[in-house]
Amino acid sequence: MSQEITTFVPSSCAVLALGEPAHREPGFALLRNELFARLVAHGFRSIALESDRVAALAVNDYVCGGPGTLDEVLSAGFSHGFGETAANRELVTWLRAHNAGRPAAEQVTVHGFDAPMETMSAPSPRRYLEFVRDYLDLDLDVTDLAGADERWSRTEAVLDPARSPGATPEADRLRVLADDLLVTLHTRAPERIATTSYTEWRRAATHLTAALALLRYHRVAAQPLEASARWSRLSATRDALMAQNILDLRTDETRRGPTLVYAHNLHLRRTPSTMRMGPMDLTWAGAGEILGALLGEQYTVLLGSLGRSATLGLPDPAPGTYEAALQDDTGTWSLSATSTLRPAQTRTDTTPDQGYFPLDPDTIAGADALLHLSAGRPTPDAGYEHYIDRARRGALG
Repeated sequence: MSQEITTFVPSSCAVLALGEPAHREPGFALLRNELFARLVAHGFRSIALESDRVAALAVNDYVCGGPGTLDEVLSAGFSHGFGETAANRELVTWLRAHNAGRPAAEQVTVHGFDAPMETMSAPSPRRYLEFVRDYLDLDLDVTDLAGADERWSRTEAVLDPARSPGATPEADRLRVLADDLLVTLHTRAPERIATTSYTEWRRAATHLTAALALLRYHRVAAQPLEASARWSRLSATRDALMAQNILDLRTDETRRGPTLVYAHNLHLRRTPSTMRMGPMDLTWAGAGEILGALLGEQYTVLLGSLGRSATLGLPDPAPGTYEAALQDDTGTWSLSATSTLRPAQTRTDTTPDQGYFPLDPDTIAGADALLHLSAGRPTPDAGYEHYIDRARRGALG
């Protein structure tokens, strides 16, 4: 076991995935900040968080010296309530101070890599399409075609296939329009970049990627499949976009250095993602499984493990479990290669309300190493309370 994270970063690594096993335990994100500072000293120049990629553009502008206040950026630049967490406030504050006075090539950037949605609700693609339309200076009426935003954003549009707009003739036309915009954005790239900048062109491309993702998600939501198959497909659609976003941002970051990706274990493991959601058992290819297949040895995975947590009401692990084996050899936290972990039992003392996903053979097989936190932070951050209701419904990803 070790506390030296660079020991677990091979020279081939371009994307280092760092997972947390429970969104509501803030100790992992605080430790993430400490580890990321060490990684920056060893050449990492970007971090990608499980948050809306479009919203995070404002965060990156700010940490690179752009306008606004810290509170404004935390409010507008994070999805899922993550802007309210102490760890993300600390991260954004540190990044802005670190980047001050440095040339652009040496600054550390921050990205979101999630879609602009929740598991059980997704907004209209209208404003994202309009952003691209305006950037290209085209005369297109997106508003009438998309209709009222509420018909897309209401929870029923995802929960009930019959109430989803995703398979309507208007949605089909929007998908064709978005595809045409994608072609136009690329054919006009030389002119647009010369007139504006590469950064502004990439910003438009990010909005268009989000619009296409929303249209695809709503399309799947409209399919009257058996419930487990339908929710597995929705989860797969979202994770496919996460993987695409990571690959996209690596286009700009490849020459600058590796990227740390931080998210829930389910999104990062190399093995198929599985989750109990109410009465349903879901299985899908997560972003980590996709990235592992596409990036090979350039993708390294460190997944989180937790001993006890007052915030979650999680006691010390029972003897014989994977967590107990790690707990016995850990002071505050430790990193250990999965190859050194002996077979053990999966802990059974967790509840859906806690939102903790215990270690099991599939999780361990999907990682190169484990980050074990022996005890969580005593009190939760306000932002993580956003996940309590979702945890009770089993929607933790």
